Amino acid sequence: MISVCMATYNGEKYIKEQLDSIIKQLNDDDEIVISDDGSTDKTISIINNYNDSRIKIYHHVKKKQKFKFGYVSKNFENALRNAKGDFIFLADQDDIWLGDKVEKQTLALQNADLVLSDCKIVDESLKVIVTSKFNLENVKIGFLKNIYKSGYLGCCMAFRKNTLEYILPFPKNVPHDLWIGLIANYKGKFNLQNNQLLLYRRHSNNISATNPLFLERKRNLPKNNNSLFFKLSYRFYILVAFFMAKFTR
Repeated sequence: MISVCMATYNGEKYIKEQLDSIIKQLNDDDEIVISDDGSTDKTISIINNYNDSRIKIYHHVKKKQKFKFGYVSKNFENALRNAKGDFIFLADQDDIWLGDKVEKQTLALQNADLVLSDCKIVDESLKVIVTSKFNLENVKIGFLKNIYKSGYLGCCMAFRKNTLEYILPFPKNVPHDLWIGLIANYKGKFNLQNNQLLLYRRHSNNISATNPLFLERKRNLPKNNNSLFFKLSYRFYILVAFFMAKFTR
């Protein structure tokens, strides 16, 4: 059984395209677990219009977070806590899954605890800007490399359910995808999958904890404009949380 965990908030513009790309890859006993952070647009209405018993909506109550990405992390945590599948996929509300994503990542999980696939980076209209995020950013597994500049993108991740034992709860002030990647690499078998299985949509409303290298190389992509204080602060929290987990879990 597969659980696709999605965090939503005011995603009416793109969520139908994303759900359409996911649903056609699922079996009857799979599920899409959606945690919504109090959307005030038509997001919930669009989801309900599917009238599909595999789609389950959980309403998350926001609590004050130090960083914007903290709201996304806690929203994903709520979805993950309600997932029942043996294999768990993370999904953003505004991307597009390519047709063989579930098949190829499920197959890869036969020999791994977590797999991270490559993706194509696209603009709001799905025009391809970068054909391979892995190649552009030289994505690799490793602690220091990803603390310096994370290549761990949550929407490209799939993992076994037992991974939840180690990653939850997400520490405060820590990006969920970087945390999952670091812990999965430490506790289990983490594989990179070179297939581009997703269209990763970049637009002005994206929330990211990092300022990826491709933002500097591609002038037509939105910049995050994160301050030096921000960059140092969340990395400090990651280091503290990781070493606490290492010695206490």
